[in-house]
Amino acid sequence: MQENWIGKSQGLEFSFDLSNGEKLPVYTTRPDTIFGASFVAVAADHPVAEALAMNNCEVAKFIERCRSGGTTAAELETAEKLGFDTGIGAKHPFTGKYLPVYIANFVLMDYGTGAIMAVPGHDQRDFDFATKYGLPILRVIAASAEDADRPFAGEAEAGDGICVNSGFIDGMSVAEGKAAVIARAEAGGWGTAKTQYRLRDWGVSRQRYWGTPIPFIHCEACGVVPVPKDQLPVVLPDDVDFSVPGNPLDRHATWKHVDCPQCGKAARRETDTLDTFVDSSWYFLRFASQPSDRPFDPAAIAQWLPVEQYIGGIEHAILHLLYARFWTRALARIGMIEVAEPFASLFTQGMVTHETYSRREGGRETYFSPGEVERGGDGATLKADGQPVEIGRVIKMSKSKKNVVDPDEIVATYGADAIRWFMLSDSPPERDLPWSEAGIEGCGRFVQRLWRLFGQFDASASGEDAALDRKRDQTVAAVADDIEALSFNKAVARIYELASAIEKASPSASRSAAIRALLQIVAPMMPHIAEEAWQAMGDGLVAEAAWPEVDPALLVEDEVTIAVQVKGKLRDTITAAKGLPEDDLKALALASEKVQRSIGDAEIRKVIVVPDRLVNIVA
Repeated sequence: MQENWIGKSQGLEFSFDLSNGEKLPVYTTRPDTIFGASFVAVAADHPVAEALAMNNCEVAKFIERCRSGGTTAAELETAEKLGFDTGIGAKHPFTGKYLPVYIANFVLMDYGTGAIMAVPGHDQRDFDFATKYGLPILRVIAASAEDADRPFAGEAEAGDGICVNSGFIDGMSVAEGKAAVIARAEAGGWGTAKTQYRLRDWGVSRQRYWGTPIPFIHCEACGVVPVPKDQLPVVLPDDVDFSVPGNPLDRHATWKHVDCPQCGKAARRETDTLDTFVDSSWYFLRFASQPSDRPFDPAAIAQWLPVEQYIGGIEHAILHLLYARFWTRALARIGMIEVAEPFASLFTQGMVTHETYSRREGGRETYFSPGEVERGGDGATLKADGQPVEIGRVIKMSKSKKNVVDPDEIVATYGADAIRWFMLSDSPPERDLPWSEAGIEGCGRFVQRLWRLFGQFDASASGEDAALDRKRDQTVAAVADDIEALSFNKAVARIYELASAIEKASPSASRSAAIRALLQIVAPMMPHIAEEAWQAMGDGLVAEAAWPEVDPALLVEDEVTIAVQVKGKLRDTITAAKGLPEDDLKALALASEKVQRSIGDAEIRKVIVVPDRLVNIVA
């Protein structure tokens, strides 16, 4: 993602002839997909959009709506795709057909020309937009010619292949198709090959109160003068007025008025503050060392950095993480630190998702929260009026779609531990997590089940259970490995198995030891119930207790389960010592009553043994 954000892209720049007599320049990195274009989109601040807004209040309202939403690429990537049909057509350079021109909130003015040739079949943003507004979705890239007319399975396909449904470039590879379209455009004089860069200069000043003051003073005689070191940090004033739009620091009666540190004449403090990304681009250095006289201690940085494991949402991958890498490299370049990369490993967790509920009212889509809807069978109705609502796709929870679950209500009903357990258990952490009422209810029942089990701990119990001891130590070791590998759902599955094994075991010292170990390995995931139960078992906090020790000898599996087949069909399973000789395995298999019934009076012709795995009897 960072490479795409920074890197250069080579493509085609050309102009659409518009139905109003004007020309609209666009830039595309995929000229090979030009025959799949079904609409053209311009940014909200594109000259075409602004010109229309001057005489059309509906266009002006839509542009203002776009501007009030997110403006970064990361925000636009996840935002609802919005469009306004301008009524203008753009003539396709090859087919001659006119494509509708939309103002769209997902098009950025600062990349390319601020206008795009949209190919819904092979770009997900275009696909979502085309689906919402009922525009054609054409396939122009396919794995083979036979797949040229294969329908899309609910999403765009951005993969490689050959050009199809594309006139003179049919059958060409993507690279060949790009070159051929660019060559045809240049020969015809209507387009040129161009290399585009997405990277832009970073303007770090902000005209607002919230932020780090920029430590400079403006003097008419001396120019821009840095604030002296003994006057740092510059502290923001507390008595600011936010009732008037604009930067309150610029309007403050006294704060900005200071004397020049060099000549002593009246001067003006810089009233812009730094973009908050500046602070979040080096906070990890300050976490590692906090000297009072400088930003950080290079020796401490060398000891602690890079950060071994960074965990964060995928939305941070482009901006924050990219800025942090730039900042670190810049500090290394000027000799302040020796670390070039701030983070050694990145793990991005999935999103919590939920289906949406909506209804078309007054020409617009109205969304309802899960709490407002009654779910039954394959449909859903609104509790307020009993009328049906449409059940939408399972997507990331968002305020705009109202597909959010109130955590306070869930905590009040099931407790925080049940929520934590559900989110850890339902899927690997890197995948999206579909919220499920049935799932949270099941986790709530397991919390109660654990509480009852913890209450059965008996420090005075005697007697041993070798099988349970082995299960306990194997689970403790495996859960530790799973947590280290961030495979929390696997750890949860093992804990379920250990809890079931303990419930089936008879009272003994081994059972109590297993209950105690179970509590300790559950504690990172269910801290509240674990601390409550620990009070009856140990001193202090379970969070401060050592991880349970394991006997390495018990981690070695000395028994295996052997499948026994008769005539190729599974008839029984037997438990045997690992590495048991073939003759002994044959004897155990033939001694099974189920196997004997399956053989009956038939003659045994052959017995095939796969050590530690299988006995196959051919009769």
